[in-house]
Amino acid sequence: MSRGVIGCGVLVVIGLALVGTGVGSYNRLIELEESVDGAWSQVENVYQRRADLIPNLVATVKGAADFEQETLTKVVEARAKVGQMSFEKAPSAEQLAEFEAAQSQLSSALSRLLVVVERYPELKATDAFRDLQAQLEGTENRITVERKRFNDATLAYNKTRRRFPTILLANILGFEEKPYFEAKPGADEPPKVEF
Repeated sequence: MSRGVIGCGVLVVIGLALVGTGVGSYNRLIELEESVDGAWSQVENVYQRRADLIPNLVATVKGAADFEQETLTKVVEARAKVGQMSFEKAPSAEQLAEFEAAQSQLSSALSRLLVVVERYPELKATDAFRDLQAQLEGTENRITVERKRFNDATLAYNKTRRRFPTILLANILGFEEKPYFEAKPGADEPPKVEF
C-alpha cells in the first residue's frame, strides 16, 4: 500500500473518532439540559403548590379574626406577582433573579402574616388554620429539596459543559451555562417583621 492510502485511512479514522466524540458530547449535553429543565419544572411545581395554599390560608385567617387588612393585601399582591411568572425551560440568570425576588416578597409577606396570627390565639387554635400552616411548612421543605435537586442537575450540566472537548461543541452549538439558586445575603438570619 502506498503512503497516501494509509494517510487517508488514518485521517478517516481520526475524523470518525472526532465525529463520534462530538455526537456523544452533544447527546450528553441534551440529556443533562433536559434534566435541568425537569428539575426546574419541579421547582415551579412546589412553588405553585405554595401559591395554591395561600388563598385558603388568607380566607381562613380573614374568617377567623377581624384582621389587619394591609397584611392580607400584601400577601395577595405578592401571590399574584408570583403567579405571573412561569418559564417553559430553566430560566436565564436574569429571569431566575426576578423569580427569586418575587418568591422572596411572597415569603416575606407570609412571614408577616404568620407573625400577626400570633396575636390571635383563637385563630391558631382552629383546625383549619393548623392544617394549612402544616401544609405550608411542608411545602417550604419541599421547595428546599427541589431547589437542591435543581442545583444538583445544574451542577452536572455545567461541569459536563465545561469539560474539554465538550466546551468547544457547547460554544459552537449555543449551550449556555445554567444559573444556580443562591442564598441571598442574610438568608440565614430570621426575618425582621415590623408593624
